[in-house]
Amino acid sequence: MTVLVFGGSSQIGHFLLPRLRARGDDVLAVSRVQRPGQAGLRWLVGQLPDAVPALPPVSAIVNFGPLQPFARWLERAAPAGAPRIVATSSMSADSKRDSQVPAERAISRQLRDGEAALAEACARLGCAWTVLRPTIIYGAGIDKSLSPIARRAMRTRLFPLPAGSGLRQPVHADDIAQAVLAALDAPQAAGKVLALGGGERLPAGEMFARVRRSLPVATLPLPLPAWLLRAGRRAVPRLRGPLTRLETDLVADNAELQRLLGVAPRPFRPDAGCWPAP
Repeated sequence: MTVLVFGGSSQIGHFLLPRLRARGDDVLAVSRVQRPGQAGLRWLVGQLPDAVPALPPVSAIVNFGPLQPFARWLERAAPAGAPRIVATSSMSADSKRDSQVPAERAISRQLRDGEAALAEACARLGCAWTVLRPTIIYGAGIDKSLSPIARRAMRTRLFPLPAGSGLRQPVHADDIAQAVLAALDAPQAAGKVLALGGGERLPAGEMFARVRRSLPVATLPLPLPAWLLRAGRRAVPRLRGPLTRLETDLVADNAELQRLLGVAPRPFRPDAGCWPAP
């Protein structure tokens, strides 16, 4: 295969690019800045949707960026040969649909609109497509959820531990990369939006506790009891959504993922290597 990757410098791309090269694929990766190439990997400078350079024919296209700009570029570029398309969305498309915070409902709507735009563009071009909806992503130290918490705790030596019984299902970025590879080779997954969570469901409080135990430095636990979180929801409107979701299950049903792609993500066992400085 020759595979074009948008978002090759993302946390999932960090794991996907070596896997593509290891199986013998030629890789074209688009980035906003020039990066050094390697055997089987060529970096191109560009940005969706309007600043993508001319491209050679490709067998497949992977996108880890926003779906609507990607769909607009795809329809305009109309790549020859109807390449296979695999893209990532987010479980926030479902979990934030009925959020109390208008901005979060807007995020959910934007994600679902992006998925629909991609499906429509692929239908017009005759491209088979698969969208993966991951839960909380970790593993490369460049996510915007757990890694900032971990690095702040290492810097301050304090680790806030909010109470929370809502279930979480963190998924390692490398498991998503493996799902992308499987989807590239799985015609049975065409036209599917697949939920993708980690291999373990655990309460939010336990998730944070495991992050703390994985850090390479000792930190002082700072419990945040439920009554304090309720007061925070009332006092700080922008925190209402995140604090309310601590009592809500944010999980994925991996049944279709495993049936169609044969992918079984790992349980949540983070170590210090999951939180490197970016």
